[in-house]
Amino acid sequence: MKKEWRDWFYFSSGERRALMILTFLIIATWIALWITHTEAKKEEAELEMVAHQPKDTIRNIPSVIKDTILKPKEKPVTKPTVKRKEAREFHKPFYPKKKKYVSNKYPKGTIVELNGADSLTLRKVPGIGESFSRRIVKYRDLLGGFYSVTQLAEVYGIDEERYAALAPWFIVDTTLIHPIAVNKADFRTLIRHPYIDKPQTIVILNLIKRKGRLDGWSDLQLLDEFTPEDQARLRFYLSFE
Repeated sequence: MKKEWRDWFYFSSGERRALMILTFLIIATWIALWITHTEAKKEEAELEMVAHQPKDTIRNIPSVIKDTILKPKEKPVTKPTVKRKEAREFHKPFYPKKKKYVSNKYPKGTIVELNGADSLTLRKVPGIGESFSRRIVKYRDLLGGFYSVTQLAEVYGIDEERYAALAPWFIVDTTLIHPIAVNKADFRTLIRHPYIDKPQTIVILNLIKRKGRLDGWSDLQLLDEFTPEDQARLRFYLSFE
């Protein structure tokens, strides 16, 4: 029996060494746990003591605990790094230079020949824009040309005030008028003219049909359809050649 117990507690030298190391590790682990637990209790006691102190005594607590209580979420402030000679420079905003307005109108005193001027030339006259230049050219084409500056007043939209402002800018060259060859004209050509109406067109064509041709105003001046005023303004637009 004694031998059995002896055999049970008998260890070889290697086993004894291993048991000693294991015992030392267990003791060291226990001591470390005891120290950690003690420090935790101490810190908890300090925090509880600080929590019950008046606010003006917080300044006396350790700086580590004070910072933990007062500024738990404050991040360390880092100074911005400024690179020398590499600071960003903002360019001044770019503003396009305002173009000086240059008038494309004729200066005062300019005289424009009305029958030879195109729409671009007419637009350079003060008081005439794109719309009026087109109307003037269109009416001039219907007439065959202007024989007087006063005919500008017949253009649609030109009232007395506008005509008075435009008249000094123009002169008329009557040699540029394109008259209608009466003896060769048809109904459509004659009635298209602003100064010839339908009854006058019919009378002219009937006379040509009856006589073969017209020799001049002597064939028309006795007709009721043509008044002295009609003859005065049509003499530039009817050719009997």
